[in-house]
Amino acid sequence: MSASPEGVSFHVWDDDRSSYGPVELPVLVSWVKDHRVTAETWVFASQRNAWQKAAELPELQMFFPTTGGEPGGGGASGRPDRLAPRSLRRVKVLAALADEQLERLAGFVDLQEVPQWSVVVKQGEAGDSLFLILEGELRARLNIAGRETILATLGVGEFFGDLSIFDHGPRSADVVANRDSLLAKVSAEAVERLIKEAPETAAPIIFAMGRTLATRIRADNKRLGEALKFCGSF
Repeated sequence: MSASPEGVSFHVWDDDRSSYGPVELPVLVSWVKDHRVTAETWVFASQRNAWQKAAELPELQMFFPTTGGEPGGGGASGRPDRLAPRSLRRVKVLAALADEQLERLAGFVDLQEVPQWSVVVKQGEAGDSLFLILEGELRARLNIAGRETILATLGVGEFFGDLSIFDHGPRSADVVANRDSLLAKVSAEAVERLIKEAPETAAPIIFAMGRTLATRIRADNKRLGEALKFCGSF
């Protein structure tokens, strides 16, 4: 692949709502191959002074064939049939894993496409899987007296459903897709197999998840304390 023509550069609007760039075409292509840039990623081309989806850029169309979608081929949905290990690096708790560990983990993960407005998990139902968000956005909610209360908005790199892999207990909230999303589903059974077959990969993942869970609990405790103080002021 030749370098970009002189003066041509690209900016990428990433899923964390940040713009990265300017970068030249070879760097942009490497991001496509690493699945950091997908067909739906918005890219700004300085030569055309316009934002376009990556699959619509003439320079990148060869990597997003109409029948294949993502680089590396795929089924009729345009998604890859198998998870590309490096795409797991988008998930924050997996960011420190080596490529070999990501490759091993990919064998324990199932891809799940979630159309906009779909309910991924439902409050009260038994759960036995956690979900890693690779693309899209979801929200955790409670329905109280017929009214929706949003607990959190979840984006690329986050995960949910982690408690169920430890206790198989009922889901504590609904999780609904705000837009079309791509999830990596890991069942409790897969986690148990991973611990037995690849403990060197399982240990840092579970430790990172525990650290994230502790942060969430501390934040919830702080909010509860502030709410009690507020109520006590009346």
